[in-house]
Amino acid sequence: MTAALDVPARDFSRYLTARLLSVTGSLVAVVALPVLVYRLTGSAGWTSAVAMAEALPYLVFGLLAGAVADRVDRRRLMVGADLVVAAGMVSVPVAWWLDALTAPHVVAVAFLAQTAFVFFDAANFGALPSLVGKENITAAYARLFGRTTAAELVVPGLAGLVVASVAPAGLLAVNVLTATGSAMLINAIRGALSTPREDATTLLGDIGSGLRFLWGHGIVRTLTLVGATHSAAAGAWVAMLVPWADRVLGVAPSGDARLAVLFSCWGVGALVAAKVLPRLTERWGGARVALGALPISLLCGASTLVTTHWVAACAVAVAWGAAHSTVVLNSITYRQQVCPPGLQSRVNTTARMVSWGLGQPAGAALAGAAALAGGPRAGLAAGVAVLLVGVALAWATPTLRRAANPAGAR
Repeated sequence: MTAALDVPARDFSRYLTARLLSVTGSLVAVVALPVLVYRLTGSAGWTSAVAMAEALPYLVFGLLAGAVADRVDRRRLMVGADLVVAAGMVSVPVAWWLDALTAPHVVAVAFLAQTAFVFFDAANFGALPSLVGKENITAAYARLFGRTTAAELVVPGLAGLVVASVAPAGLLAVNVLTATGSAMLINAIRGALSTPREDATTLLGDIGSGLRFLWGHGIVRTLTLVGATHSAAAGAWVAMLVPWADRVLGVAPSGDARLAVLFSCWGVGALVAAKVLPRLTERWGGARVALGALPISLLCGASTLVTTHWVAACAVAVAWGAAHSTVVLNSITYRQQVCPPGLQSRVNTTARMVSWGLGQPAGAALAGAAALAGGPRAGLAAGVAVLLVGVALAWATPTLRRAANPAGAR
């Protein structure tokens, strides 16, 4: 047994290590793929296409994945998803070494890997509660989030440092190893990752029940729609970071260690958000935190448009990452608090599909189109404009304002 969790130590350790490997591989890909495409093409449009391809699968498959994960053996689904990622990623360094790699190939692999991740993530929503039990879920999630946040802080910077000196295609071999290792560890877990279902609903019925709750709860609906605009701004940031660093900040996509620092900034901000959010919500409540953090995120995003020095850009990126992560984590926490236990997987997967799956690729596509006309700064401006719409929507929603100020709102 572990000291904090009443579950077999070996099973939980395998699960944590598998998740850490999976997250590490995903973070390496987030850095390596856009740099790789930008080196191949020198095009901000192709770079945004990678960001769009990485986010689009949640929009396409999110509803299906959430329902499927509640009906099949989650262990097999997660192992299969990991092996698909490994198979797709290994094709990139092979094609690079054969001098046959193209931008469409990289975009296709990004889409395939993220499609597999959608099904893995959907299964993961139910696998951890099944493994540790309801009484241990808070401690389990706390430990998992702590480790993955640490990875998000360290891995992008290290990956950015590596791609500054070596070919990014070769770095993707790391993803093959992490995905294979994750599959082996999950397959070795002896505890149950699935809970037998007693109801006899259809797949469409499962999808419908998740959608009805999501749309029927006013605050959850608003936070999900606002999350989509927030994710659009994040999609613009991911799509434009490499060309913006190159053309505006003078940070080259190769041979410049400052790129590693820029890639790690949002991770630093996320770590700050993870530390302060529990105190903020305890004092102010989730609805008030949402209304306060959204304008701050908008201000940070707008600040990138006037930043021209890489040090100032790092400071702005850390602040924006902190504000962005506060909004996202607060929305997820609120949704989990009000969602019935039997709907957690479907509702959370559906909400992520709408917010991240819709917002991220739309923001990346919009930024790419704007960048073709006016450069990477115009691409960032397009994402910030969408974020402005989200802030206005949140403050115009009466139910959210009443929840934030129940004594004074009308």
